[in-house]
Amino acid sequence: MTDIRIRLLRLSHGAGLPLPAYATAQAAGLDVVAAEDLTIPPGGRAAVPTGFAIAIPDGYEVQVRPRSGLALKHGVTCLNSPGTIDADYRGEMRIILANLGSDSFVIARGDRIAQLVPAPVQRATLIEVAELDETTRGSGGFGSTGGFGSTGV
Repeated sequence: MTDIRIRLLRLSHGAGLPLPAYATAQAAGLDVVAAEDLTIPPGGRAAVPTGFAIAIPDGYEVQVRPRSGLALKHGVTCLNSPGTIDADYRGEMRIILANLGSDSFVIARGDRIAQLVPAPVQRATLIEVAELDETTRGSGGFGSTGGFGSTGV
């Protein structure tokens, strides 16, 4: 496991909040908290401020992922998940949350709302060709390898 250094700028409305941190010694994601109180109605969504901006090293991204407890207990998840924060972005990190539950979801300043997972970036060069090689699957799309009913699960 290799640690990377990510510079963090605390913004004025983030004063007094905990910095993103790992909850356990082997946690993959840094817990991030909300910088303001807000309520997301059922079916609603919000870009929740975190009170900080970061400078991610070249060759890395930071993925924004939902917290499993919020998803299970309240139906609250991150849209565009995993979201990607690019190395050249310097604005405030905001977490896009959606309330898929049937009740309004109240967020208090300081509540843990998402996880941040740094990851290396692999860039690709696309090469246009006249045709692609054949595979057993071919052009079979969604559900073409069998649904859960065919496996008995």
